[in-house]
Amino acid sequence: MQLTLWTYEGPPHVGAMRIAASMEGVHYVLHAPQGDTYADLLFTMIERRGKRPPVTYTTFQARDLGGDTAELVKRHVREAVDRFQPNALLVGESCTAELIQDQPGALAQGMGLTMPVVNLELPAYSKKENWGAAETLYQLVRNLLKDQVPSQPSHDPNAWKAEGRRPRVNLLGPSLLGFRCRDDVLEVQRLLTMHGIDVGVFAPLGAGVEDVLRLPKADLNVCLYPEVAESTCSWLERNFGIPFSRTVPIGVGATHDFLVEVHRLLGMEPPSAEEGYRRSRLPWYSESVDSTYLTGKRVFIFGDGTHALAAARICKEELGFTVVGLGTYSREMARPVRTAAKELGLEALICDDYLAVETAMAEAAPELVLGTQMERHSAKRLGIPCAVISTPMHVQDVPARTSPQMGWEGANVIFDDWVHPLMMGLEEHLIGMFRHDFEFVDGHQSHLGHSGGSGAGVDTKTAEHATVEVDEHALIWTDDGEAELKKIPFFVRGKVRRNAEAYALQVGCREINSETLYDAKAHYKA
Repeated sequence: MQLTLWTYEGPPHVGAMRIAASMEGVHYVLHAPQGDTYADLLFTMIERRGKRPPVTYTTFQARDLGGDTAELVKRHVREAVDRFQPNALLVGESCTAELIQDQPGALAQGMGLTMPVVNLELPAYSKKENWGAAETLYQLVRNLLKDQVPSQPSHDPNAWKAEGRRPRVNLLGPSLLGFRCRDDVLEVQRLLTMHGIDVGVFAPLGAGVEDVLRLPKADLNVCLYPEVAESTCSWLERNFGIPFSRTVPIGVGATHDFLVEVHRLLGMEPPSAEEGYRRSRLPWYSESVDSTYLTGKRVFIFGDGTHALAAARICKEELGFTVVGLGTYSREMARPVRTAAKELGLEALICDDYLAVETAMAEAAPELVLGTQMERHSAKRLGIPCAVISTPMHVQDVPARTSPQMGWEGANVIFDDWVHPLMMGLEEHLIGMFRHDFEFVDGHQSHLGHSGGSGAGVDTKTAEHATVEVDEHALIWTDDGEAELKKIPFFVRGKVRRNAEAYALQVGCREINSETLYDAKAHYKA
C-alpha cells in the first residue's frame, strides 16, 4: 500500500537495477509480474537516459501461476544471455515474485552458463532501495574477486613510492539515480589529480567486469557514498587489506578533511587548509559583511544519511545557520545521524513517512528547508524556501550541466543553491513590509507567487473576517488583527497565527485583533 503514496525509497530490486544500469556489460534478469516493471521509467524520465536499463523481466501473469514458473525463469535467462551476451548476470526477484519462492538466482546458477551469475536474495519486505544497491554491489564484487582473495591479506598503501609511480585510488559508490553522482565523480577525480593522485576505477558508475577485477590494484579505496559502497569497502579491506576513506567531501571543511585523510593514508604530506579559500567562494562570503543577514537562520534538514550529515555540518560550521531539525529516511545510517543531531541539541527524525516529516517541519518553523523532492512540495505548501539536497529527486534536480555537490566546486554549487532561496526570501519579506505603502502596486507578488507570505502551513486569509474552527470554538480574525499579522515575516507567520489562536481559546476570547496578538506575544515570552 505504501507504493500508492510518495516513498523515499523503492523496494530493494530497484537498488539492484541501479547497479546494473550503472555498469557496462552487466545484465539483470528480474523475476517479476507485469506490474513490477515500472522502474524503467525512473531512468528515462528522471535520469533522461537515451536507453532503457539492462533488465529482462519474466513478466509472469496470473494464469502462469498454475504452471511451471521455474521453467519460465530459465527460459528468460537463456533468452537474455543469447540476446545480450553479458559479461556478468544478476538474477533476482521483485517483492511480488518473492512470495512465489521460485528462487530464480539458484535456478540460473544451475544452468551451466559461462559468465559469472550472481544470485541476489533481496528481502523486499524488510529492506529497501539503498540497501538493495549496496547488497548488489557487494555480491557482484565478492563474486568476481573471490578467486583473487589471498590467504593472508597484505597490502601496503605506500607501495607506490617503491614502485616509482603516482598513488592510485578507487572511487566507490556513485550510481545512476544517486544525487549528482556523475558530477561528483568528475569533481573528485579532478580534485585528486590536482594533488598527484590517480583514479584507477570508479564503480559502479561506468565500470565493467574488467574494472571490478582491477579493484585490488589500488592503494586506497575512497568511499564516496556509504549507503551504497561501505559494505563493499569493508569487504575489500578485510580480504585484501586495502584501507578506505571515511570522510565524504561535501562542503569546504569536509573537503579539506577528506584530502588530509587520503594524503595520510597514502603517506603523503597533507595539503594546507588555505586551499579551500583559494578554490571556493563560500568561505569568503561567509566571512563578508553581506553574510550577516544569513547568520542564525533556522534550517530544517532531511534526506539520505550522507547528504543530511554533510548539510548539518555546512549549516553549522560554514554558513552560521541554526539547525532546528535533522533527520533521515536511511535507517542504515540512523546511528550517525542521531549522534550529529545530539551534538546540535536535537532529537533526530528517523522516518520514512513524508507526512510525519512535513508535520515536524511545520512545528520547527524553519526559514529554509534542505530536503528531498517530497520536502520541496511540503515546503511549498508551508510557504518556506527549499533546496533539494538528496534523493528522491525530480528531473529538475538532474541538470544537463555539471553541478556537483562534492569538492571545491561542489561547495560553490551548494552556496548558490542554498543561499539564493534565502535571499529571495528577503525579497518576500520586504514586499510584505511595504505592501500597504501608497506607491506600492496593489496585488504585487514576489517570486513565491500566491503562496508567498501566506504563513507556514496556513492558507492565506484575505476575507474581511476569516473564521477558523478550533476545538469546536469559532475564532474570528478582525481586519486590524489580519493587518498586524501581515507585518510579521512570512516564515514565522504561521507559528504566530497558531499561538494567537491557542492563546485566544485559553483566555476565552472569540475575536483576535491586534491587541490579542500583542497579548499572545507577551504570554509566550513570559
